Amino acid sequence: MKFVADGMLGKLTRWLRMLGHDVKYSVEFDDVQLLMMAKKEKRVLLTRDLALYQQATARGIDALYLEGETEGERLAELARRYGISLNIDMATSRCPKCNAKVKPISKEKAGHKVQKNTFTNYNEFWQCPKCRQIYWQGAHWTKIRKTLDTARENLKKSMQKVTSTSIRKS
Repeated sequence: MKFVADGMLGKLTRWLRMLGHDVKYSVEFDDVQLLMMAKKEKRVLLTRDLALYQQATARGIDALYLEGETEGERLAELARRYGISLNIDMATSRCPKCNAKVKPISKEKAGHKVQKNTFTNYNEFWQCPKCRQIYWQGAHWTKIRKTLDTARENLKKSMQKVTSTSIRKS
């Protein structure tokens, strides 16, 4: 999916890019630019600004007003609404910094660009062809997995709530 995110959603932008989604983001985009980009490029507008959300929906733009306070809650909201996967697949992952698709890079090519300890302890590396950033699944992946697990739990709870509400209405 393609998104455009307002300036309050920088962290969420990084998560969505890692999950493989094309997300345009800049703190420099004003409301008019966000609305035009969403409409012209058929992107879903993600925002924490209720007035911006209301403007978007009034113009027929697909938008989501994110209420969650944590990244796990926000990711669950997106997964519920748009059916996005909460699993990172490095074959489709994008650079969290610049949005380009990351590509596998050989350990040898990564060797001179990472610290010796990283080179010694990890075998798989990816590089952004645009900004040249190197990525690997290091110790920080424990935190990444925990956030995604939390998002999946939040999604499960919200789906159970919807199901139990539907059953009561029947």
